[in-house]
Amino acid sequence: MVRRSPFALVAVTCVALGSCSMMGSSSKNTVTSAAKGIQFGATLSGRDEVPPTNSRAAAGEVQVSYDQARKAITWKVSFGNLTSTATAAHLHGPAMPGANAGVVVTLTPRNMYPVVSPLEGSATLTDQQAADLMAGRWYANIHTVNNPNGEIRGQLLPK
Repeated sequence: MVRRSPFALVAVTCVALGSCSMMGSSSKNTVTSAAKGIQFGATLSGRDEVPPTNSRAAAGEVQVSYDQARKAITWKVSFGNLTSTATAAHLHGPAMPGANAGVVVTLTPRNMYPVVSPLEGSATLTDQQAADLMAGRWYANIHTVNNPNGEIRGQLLPK
């Protein structure tokens, strides 16, 4: 009789369960989505600035995940082809598209200059900030030397 280690049994069980989970169900990545929280995203461009900027080549993407239980967000921001050095990156609100608002969350690490892509971080929200985010009243903005009020912008919307 061959005696097997309990660790081998655990390893085989984990592989088998992992294979079963890859077969999936019709609900797309339900467990993964729940673990990540509510997903928001924005495509950043100069035409969405208020007023619009003449930054045709500049572009960016923002991904925000909101964990309702902890009232916390995490973000990933990427941008490029700006007309000049990036000086700041923020989430602003509350504002609908076409309106401006104050800074709610600073996306850059403290004292970062110049601001470089990519950016990642996290913050805890107040109840009002969470309500505004959920209602689509936040936007992301990348500020530059040539466009100190913002060069590229995008409204954060649920994915």
